[in-house]
Amino acid sequence: MTISVWRISHLMLALISSIFIVLASLTGMILAFEPISNQLKDYKVDAINEVSLATTITKLSNIYEEVLSIEVDDNEFVIASVFTKDGASETFYINPETGEKLGDVTEKAFIFKFATNLHRSLFLKSTGRFIIGLVSFFLFLMAITGAFLVAKRQGGITRWFSKVVNEDFKQYYHVVLGRYMLIPISIVALTGVYLSLDKFNLLPESEIKHSYPEVVEVDVVRTLISEFELFRSLKISEVKSVEFPFSEDIEDYYFIKLVDKELLVSQFTGDIVSEQPYALNQMALQWSFILHTGSGTIVWSAVLFFVCISLLFFIYTGFAMTLKRLKNNEKVSNSIMKDDAEYIILVGSETGTTYTFATLFFKALITAGEKAFISDLNSYTGYDNAKQLIIFTATYGEGEAPTNAKQFGKHLDVTVQNKLEYAVLGFGSLMYPEYCKYAIVVDALLQQHKAFTPKLPLFKINNQSLEAFKLWVRQWGESNGIVLDLTFRDSIKCQKNNTSFKVMERSGLNVDRSFLIRFKPQQRVKFESGDLLSIKINSDETARLYSIGKLNGDILLSVKTHDKGLCSNYLNDINANDMIKAGIQRNYDFHFPEYADEVVMIANGTGIAPFLGMISDNKKKKKIHLFWGGRTKASFDMYDKVIYQAFDKKYISSINIAYSQEQDEQNYVQDLIAQKDEFIANHLKNEGVIMICGSLEMQNSVLETLQNITNTRLKMSLSAFENMEQIKMDCY
Repeated sequence: MTISVWRISHLMLALISSIFIVLASLTGMILAFEPISNQLKDYKVDAINEVSLATTITKLSNIYEEVLSIEVDDNEFVIASVFTKDGASETFYINPETGEKLGDVTEKAFIFKFATNLHRSLFLKSTGRFIIGLVSFFLFLMAITGAFLVAKRQGGITRWFSKVVNEDFKQYYHVVLGRYMLIPISIVALTGVYLSLDKFNLLPESEIKHSYPEVVEVDVVRTLISEFELFRSLKISEVKSVEFPFSEDIEDYYFIKLVDKELLVSQFTGDIVSEQPYALNQMALQWSFILHTGSGTIVWSAVLFFVCISLLFFIYTGFAMTLKRLKNNEKVSNSIMKDDAEYIILVGSETGTTYTFATLFFKALITAGEKAFISDLNSYTGYDNAKQLIIFTATYGEGEAPTNAKQFGKHLDVTVQNKLEYAVLGFGSLMYPEYCKYAIVVDALLQQHKAFTPKLPLFKINNQSLEAFKLWVRQWGESNGIVLDLTFRDSIKCQKNNTSFKVMERSGLNVDRSFLIRFKPQQRVKFESGDLLSIKINSDETARLYSIGKLNGDILLSVKTHDKGLCSNYLNDINANDMIKAGIQRNYDFHFPEYADEVVMIANGTGIAPFLGMISDNKKKKKIHLFWGGRTKASFDMYDKVIYQAFDKKYISSINIAYSQEQDEQNYVQDLIAQKDEFIANHLKNEGVIMICGSLEMQNSVLETLQNITNTRLKMSLSAFENMEQIKMDCY
């Protein structure tokens, strides 16, 4: 069975039952308050676990003319039906220890009556009960198919509670909440099915039949109820109900229901005449009612309330994700036939996100005047005039191909192909052990095929990084002599420039044409080192994000100017006391890890900015080791004051610097990491955290070095440490 079948099943079940699930959830939210409101009534006696049945009956018999029955409900309220001395019939709550009346038994509130009828039968009687029962079964199937999809998405059941990649709010919380609510939802669904089966008499017959004595002794001496051994030993909390004998005839008995059985008890001697345990399905029915309604428990009622909220959330996010997936997977209209195209773009995508990137690339090629054709990997065939095959593919589950790419390998084996260049772009997350595995498989297949020659090496993109994608597009364009203009306006929601900042000071340009600039927010705004400052020069441009270092409540940026960089040159042109408008974008995943005792910070160039703030704020003097790479010794001059002041205060434990263009010591920051491989391995082994900030080229090189270290020294994948939140990255 393929993944798509499970996904389609999950969706179809939701489509069929969504309206009824919404109704059941809304009424369920109301009904969840009924047990809570009942529990808040002042009819429960603390001594209920200590008072014997004998005591309660004796007290009632002394106060009232006749006692008809005693009942203990799910709230552990004791209800007595009696005839008073005046001959009036009354039913009320009592104190089982004293027999005194605590309050009248009132009818269920109208809102709970209404919600109950709508919840159980939709006001359609048997037809409605059948629909609700069927929807409960569908809900259980949805839970099962959803669990399967989550397990496959996470890379197996053993990684069920591993960190979820946060692609967007709806997807993230649909998965995260689904993992935690799976068991409660399954319980609600199964108990709903079971209760419906009981209403339609589809459960096994389990009527209890008591055996009565064939011969009854008529000269038995009556024993006082207070002396009945059974009644003395039974606590009132163990009793569900007691029906008193209809008359004083010896053949009339006490009929007692306990939690797990029924008893017939002689009213003369207190002996058990008949004892019948409940059948398994009767016990299951009792528990199903409690688990489905929350009767008698505030905690479980609260859980049921959150189940109802979560179901509404799942319906909303599920359909929203489906619409987004359909939009992402919407086929772009090809203006030419496949055999007329020079560039063939094939896509492997499970959720449609990879298609978004492929479509951007395809449109950029068309805008550049190139002949391009786009389709699924499953549609691979011969292409008469193609020069290059470009493959965009995600990886699904445990290194598997997406559904629309499962047939690619078979087609590749049997298709006669002209000589083609190729490039493979893999999408995935370092949190998963099988990071971009299917892209690796595709790249290997093409390398082994005689018809294909690599134009670019395999390129991997972590967590759908737009910056990484733009880097690859630039590399591809340079290698093919094509200038591509990517349009992201429909894909990116930029932070609004809604906060005023005053320039406090700025440095001059250093040898790398970089500078430091410090801002003070003019309004109350929350931010930490590692957050992002979003600056947008005009409405037609994409916002530029700069990683923030927080120094004494101010924002410190490290900026490198570019000849055609609008934002960097704008910042370079402003001076002290000037005002700018910008926005703060919280970046919680790149805040200083307070839970870590030791942190390694790796940066190159201006990527050091957030680390300057974190190091300066290390008042607890946690061990921080800085690895920084720059071009020359002069490149570090504008940072050394902050760094060495922190070193003197013991805010930083070690400083490791690499210079790539110094004649006597040419190396890169990843070379420093490789040289300290034993230290890095022990750091990760001892639950230390590694933070990386800077260029994507540096990030990829550092990750490759770290992967080698974890593989050789720790015999573990780097993804295992990222999943344990020991690897944090913010690169551009």
